[in-house]
Amino acid sequence: MRKLTQSEEAKLKTLTENSISLTLIEPTETGLKKSIMDATGTIRNYLKNNNLHDYDLQSQGPDHKVIIKAFIYESDKIHKSNASLYRPKTKKGDPRIWFSGLSKYSDPNDILSIITFENQLHVINLTKLPVSHLLESSISNPLGELVKEINAIESETSSELLQKLIELAQKGPILSIVNADTSVGRTLETALGIDINSSKLPDYKGIELKSFRAKKGNRKNLFAQVPDWNLSKFKSSAEILDAFGYWREEDFKLYCTVSSIVSNSQGLSLKLDMDINQLIEYSNDKRIGEFVVWSLEKLHQRLLEKHKETFWVAADVIHVDGKEYFQYKQVEHTRKPLVSQFDILLEQGIITLDHLIKRNAKGKVVEKGPLFKIKPNSLDLLFPPSKIHNLMII
Repeated sequence: MRKLTQSEEAKLKTLTENSISLTLIEPTETGLKKSIMDATGTIRNYLKNNNLHDYDLQSQGPDHKVIIKAFIYESDKIHKSNASLYRPKTKKGDPRIWFSGLSKYSDPNDILSIITFENQLHVINLTKLPVSHLLESSISNPLGELVKEINAIESETSSELLQKLIELAQKGPILSIVNADTSVGRTLETALGIDINSSKLPDYKGIELKSFRAKKGNRKNLFAQVPDWNLSKFKSSAEILDAFGYWREEDFKLYCTVSSIVSNSQGLSLKLDMDINQLIEYSNDKRIGEFVVWSLEKLHQRLLEKHKETFWVAADVIHVDGKEYFQYKQVEHTRKPLVSQFDILLEQGIITLDHLIKRNAKGKVVEKGPLFKIKPNSLDLLFPPSKIHNLMII
């Protein structure tokens, strides 16, 4: 795809600031004439991550073509269309996509944004449409109504959860239910009536809850994800522990942070190989070298699953008679992480990885991670502009 103009970049930023998740496509002159466009890797990932279509599961040939209802937008009109998703029998069956009637509303090399909503596709011509004007206009228009509808549906649950947090905060400090680093989150979830479990799904009706001690300045947890053992030299957390673990009193463990910027005290570092889309952990011990691998596609998927919408809840810590209490005071509300930024932040050492591996008294190896974490005050590098809510309003 060609480089975006400044105007197109501004329109893309406007949609992102309005929490609109989208992908981009550029129809060529040949593509418009032949009614065919390549479904690039970015488009395929977008459709798959939004549970609309998975080209990897689609067979070749016209009998396996998938038709999805679509709409093409003008400033004051919407035109019905159908999106054809298919893999031809020729060559390797490279994925294709086409929108019926598109050539009437797009010139060659225009930049089109594709938005999924309610299992339908919405096509916005970023090159031609005055996006900012339409979204700011007091006069009803198709694009403005689409954005309002998307945000209204998504904000219903967040408004409900925010109200619960305000009511909880105004009750005053809450006694910690356990004596552990994780108590700030576990106490909040218990107070909200959320079952504490090991599920990888978001905590509250699709919204992920992340709580932290406000003055501690720790990195924030994004998600946990084990390596792809099939692609890795080491095949288990036990092998990692045996190679790099150490004794602390009666425990044999490996609790450490791994970054792409520097080697840690165990000689471990991260690196990205963008040619094969992998994150690789390696040792400076040449006898070991590269030992575990993560698919970047899998990490992107986990990020999108876990943080489609997240409440980052800050709490003040109060100690009374040797007991810890939490006063939950503020929420930072983020939506739809920018997965392309994830790789950059890994390379810059702003996102790091924590191993939390230990062999217990029975000889069983327990891995609480690996946890991918982001530095404090860096959420705005991974997410569109967030909203901050004070829970202590009267």
